[in-house]
Amino acid sequence: MSSSVYVAGVGVITAIGNNVAENLASFEREQAGMAEITLINTKLHGIVPVAEVKMTNEELAALTSFSSQQSRTTLLSLIAAKEALNNAQIENLSNLRTGFVSANTVGGMDKSEDFFVEFTKDNSKGKLRNVFDHECGSMTEAVADQLGLTDYMTTISTACSSSANAISYGARLIKNDILDVVVAGGTDSLTKFTLNGFNTLMILDKEFCKPFDENREGLNLGEGAGYVVLVSDKVAKALNKKMYCELSGYNNSNDAYHQTASSPEGTGCYLAMSRALDKSGLVPGDIDYINLHGTGTPNNDSAEGTAIMRLFGENYPDMSSTKSFTGHTLGASGGIEAVFSALAIKHGLIYPNLRFKTPMHELPFVPAKHFLKDQPVKHVMSNSFGFGGNCTSLIFSAI
Repeated sequence: MSSSVYVAGVGVITAIGNNVAENLASFEREQAGMAEITLINTKLHGIVPVAEVKMTNEELAALTSFSSQQSRTTLLSLIAAKEALNNAQIENLSNLRTGFVSANTVGGMDKSEDFFVEFTKDNSKGKLRNVFDHECGSMTEAVADQLGLTDYMTTISTACSSSANAISYGARLIKNDILDVVVAGGTDSLTKFTLNGFNTLMILDKEFCKPFDENREGLNLGEGAGYVVLVSDKVAKALNKKMYCELSGYNNSNDAYHQTASSPEGTGCYLAMSRALDKSGLVPGDIDYINLHGTGTPNNDSAEGTAIMRLFGENYPDMSSTKSFTGHTLGASGGIEAVFSALAIKHGLIYPNLRFKTPMHELPFVPAKHFLKDQPVKHVMSNSFGFGGNCTSLIFSAI
């Protein structure tokens, strides 16, 4: 059994960059990725901003071994997962027990939507290949095959906590001596279905979102993918490189308060954070930075803030919502923000909470306003709180 699980590699693609370096540069410039909708034909064009990856499917496919006939979700996944695996620099991967644990919530829905545009006009039209791989698991299978990760493969879909749960599950596979290396995280692309669904819930901001601001009005949807390469003690010692950090704690708790809302007291949020701390052997005062779930909706930010206030008392670490840059990438968010957390430890970073102006009246703390480098960041908590009260917290620690 592996006593520790380490992050050996990271990979990410979001609206603020097509790889790790570009994302870091956007953070330093404090440049958000939200803009008008350009890639989807929707009645919401010009009404709500989104955080699109700034590449067409054809451009994404050119960076992969796939064709543009693959779903956008799959293309984003392969780009980020391949970057993470290359970054880990693991030689002779075929000699190790490897796995791919990937999360998503939309599957190939973008291709299915393309099919029905033609099919509803004439039911003899439409390409069936666009609905053949609709389910979420097909994304994982296609990418795992391309990466050669064949010993274990599974898909997690628990709404906005999906890829955080994928990472904690990957860690358990290593700790229980089932696998040596796991590429874990998630992917999601923007679709008309998700845009319309969130619009029906009336939680989309018509301006750029402002998480944890008193005058917040909702979230901006985004897309992307983020993966970390988790390795065992044995693999970490054999690699000729320094690990990013250790995944020291994780927990998933569910308050089951409501289908789409967190409990006002933040019960699930509190349980996830406190139990992740217990698993890591840390206390609240050890945390240097919290990557907030921070969607910008009134309910979510209030519930998360209430839970943080309960757990941390009067001693609050630096915190911010990087969704103010990337938008809410749904099933990909936990993986993307795990990458940001690992980078925060490696480079001593505090990310800013863009557009924050007015403190929430019920909270005694405010998020970070500016990008900071060379900070003493040893322990980072990353929160991912999903629909149905499915709440997950990950803790990353310096080695």
